[in-house]
Amino acid sequence: MLTDPRVLVIIPAYNEEANIEAAVGAVVEAGFDYVVVNDGSKDSTLEICKSNGINVLDLPQNLGIGGAVQAGHKYARRYGYDVDVQVDGDGQHDPKYISMLVEEISNGADLVIGSRFLSLQDGFKSTRLRRMGIKWLSFWLHLFTGHIITDPTSGFRASGPKAISLFCGDYPDDYPEPESIATSLKAGLTVSEVPVKMRERQGGVSSIGGISSIYYMVKVSLAISIACLTKRN
Repeated sequence: MLTDPRVLVIIPAYNEEANIEAAVGAVVEAGFDYVVVNDGSKDSTLEICKSNGINVLDLPQNLGIGGAVQAGHKYARRYGYDVDVQVDGDGQHDPKYISMLVEEISNGADLVIGSRFLSLQDGFKSTRLRRMGIKWLSFWLHLFTGHIITDPTSGFRASGPKAISLFCGDYPDDYPEPESIATSLKAGLTVSEVPVKMRERQGGVSSIGGISSIYYMVKVSLAISIACLTKRN
């Protein structure tokens, strides 16, 4: 149980020049500390952060979403935060739900996923093809872990001290969200979900689409099975 935890919002950003100011502004308005992790962006994301006095951790090369988020976890641990919350830099995640995720951590969860499929409110549920993929990954996670996670691809998530420690030592590189859930459950961590409402990407282009969607599904499915079947030291 955590009482009045120190909370850091991690905002991974790769080529988010169209969204980053608004994403940071919403987090600041919600009253949370934050760090933008610029993942070797090739556009003006870094310049926008610097010119607007945005707290930014600049990675000299693109590590992918897994490397960027792990850098955020390490930043949180180094500066003594109890909880960190991943909020994507594309404007999909509404910071008004951050307090709900943190409250769930305070009540004993180690990793909390913001699920768009538990919410009764209207909101962006992703495309039909992606919803099919999400259902498959949810089934696959349940098959290997016995736990039901309705939104395993959600990047809107909060990590408590145990999860931060785990992820600082080991975090998946590509498309890490479902695999990190499997790793957390395998390590004995408590994973839960809270309902959130998401929005469509406010600008830019998603990295997953077309043929890459098939690659994503195959890779993540294999990664989940390996994570669950591999013995931990």
